[in-house]
Amino acid sequence: MKYRRLGRSGLKVSEISLGSWLTYGKTVEEDRAVATIRRAYELGINSFDSANVYERGQGERVMAKALRSFPRESYIITTKAFWPMGDGPNDRGLSRKHVFEQLHASLRRMELDYVDIFYCHRYDPETPVEETLRTIDDLVRQGKVLYVGVSQWTAAQIEEAVRIADRYLLDRIVVHQPVYNMLDRWIEPEVIPVCEKHGIGQIVFSPLAQGLLTGKYRGGHIPEGSRGANPEINRWIQELLASGVIAKVDALQDLAEEAGLTLAELALAWVLRQPNVASALVGASRPEQIEANVKAVDVELSQDLLAKIEEILA
Repeated sequence: MKYRRLGRSGLKVSEISLGSWLTYGKTVEEDRAVATIRRAYELGINSFDSANVYERGQGERVMAKALRSFPRESYIITTKAFWPMGDGPNDRGLSRKHVFEQLHASLRRMELDYVDIFYCHRYDPETPVEETLRTIDDLVRQGKVLYVGVSQWTAAQIEEAVRIADRYLLDRIVVHQPVYNMLDRWIEPEVIPVCEKHGIGQIVFSPLAQGLLTGKYRGGHIPEGSRGANPEINRWIQELLASGVIAKVDALQDLAEEAGLTLAELALAWVLRQPNVASALVGASRPEQIEANVKAVDVELSQDLLAKIEEILA
C-alpha cells in the first residue's frame, strides 16, 4: 500500500479507502463484512469511511466492530451528518443541534472517543456556514473530531467555508469527498483548483462508477447480484446504459486488457493520477474484491495510455 498526505494536513491516508455505503449493515452479512474490512486493514488500508445515514447507523456499527481489535492509532475512521435521521424538523441538516447530536450518536454507536474526519455530507442552504463550522470547531477543541471535511460541495461553497474559517479563526476544511471517476469529472474545472489553492485534498467516492467501470456490465448486461441489480441504484445504471456510455466502457476494457490490466485497475489508477486526489474510496462485499482493488496502487499509466483513454472518453 502507498500513502498520501491529505491536502496540506499532516494526515496520511492509504491510496485506497474502504467505504460502507450500500454494503455493511445491509446487503452484506455481518461476518463477511467484518472479514472484508479486516482484510483491507491487513492489506495496508488505513482509511475507513462511514456515515450516520448508512442504514441508520448500522454501517458505522459494523465497521467499528471490525476495526476494534486493531490499535486505534493505526486507522482513520470517518462519519458524516446532513441527511435525515428522523421525522422531526431538526433531524436533518447542518444546524448546531443536529451536528452536535449526530456526532455524539455516531460515537456511541461506534464505541469511540473520537472520529478522525467528520464530514458535512452535503451543503445546507438553510444553515449559516459559520454556525456549522463553529460547531465542528468546538468538537475539534473537545477532541471528538480531528479533521473537518465536506462532501459534494461546489467550488464557491468551499471558498465560502475557507473564508469564514479564516475570519473567525476556526478549524479549516482539509478534505473534500466528491464523486469522481472517468465518467464523472465535474470536480476538474473548478473544485480541484480551489482545493489546491487552499490545501484541501480529495478522497473521492464512486471511482468505479458504482461498478460500471469493472467490466461486469459489458455489452449493457446487468448481472444478478450486482449493484446494478440493486433497486436503489438500478435506475441510475439503466440511465447510463441507455445513454450509450457502455460503448465507451467496453472500449476502456479492451484498452485495459491490451495493457495487461483489469478495467478496475485502469479506472482506479486513472483517478489516482490526479495529484489532488489523496485516496480512492471503494466498496467491497468480499475480501477478494478489496484484494483486487489494492493492486491499482502499483499501476503507473503512461502518457500514451492516458492519451488513448482521453480519446475514448471524448
